Amino acid sequence: MKAVLFASLFALTALPMCKPDTAKTATDTAAAVSPASPAEVRAQFDILRDSADANWQRMMGSDDQKLAEVRGLVQDLKKQPRLNTAQLRALGEQAGRLKPQRYDRQSMASSESIDQYDAAQDSVLKPLVRLAAPEGNAPTARIRDYVEHIMLADANVVSYRAHYDAAAKAYNNYLRLHQAELAQMGDQYARLRPLPLFELSH
Repeated sequence: MKAVLFASLFALTALPMCKPDTAKTATDTAAAVSPASPAEVRAQFDILRDSADANWQRMMGSDDQKLAEVRGLVQDLKKQPRLNTAQLRALGEQAGRLKPQRYDRQSMASSESIDQYDAAQDSVLKPLVRLAAPEGNAPTARIRDYVEHIMLADANVVSYRAHYDAAAKAYNNYLRLHQAELAQMGDQYARLRPLPLFELSH
């Protein structure tokens, strides 16, 4: 599934979010290969680490908001007559189990953890959207808004992951080039390891 992610990178420019810091820091990495002092190595590395952290938080924040919209949609659908209540109840229970299944920055080193989370989300979102807006027709404006927000957030997943990978790559490259210098700055830096990426390794 991760192999598909970067087939859609052309969509990056359409993503309605703040442009990540990686656009600048990734290009600055080449100029910073031979910094003048250990202090500069540390400062430049900290910038790259902060950029990766910010992109991760932005991505997780979007996913958190999507899950909140799913919960809100389920609650609104419960007020609608003539819906399949058993299906809705089951989808609500599945939705409640999604976040504990989500990968983190270490577990994502296994592509299976990402694929399993994506599949678990799809198993909730697709039938829920069909139930809420059959043939694109939602019963209320509020339900329509929930559906639109959820679909937009889901469509932006690829772009968020691509932005994160760009920041993580810049971090990893700098760590590789300056691991010796960083290791001399104490345990906090000596224990650093490359960040896993969403794209497949080749």
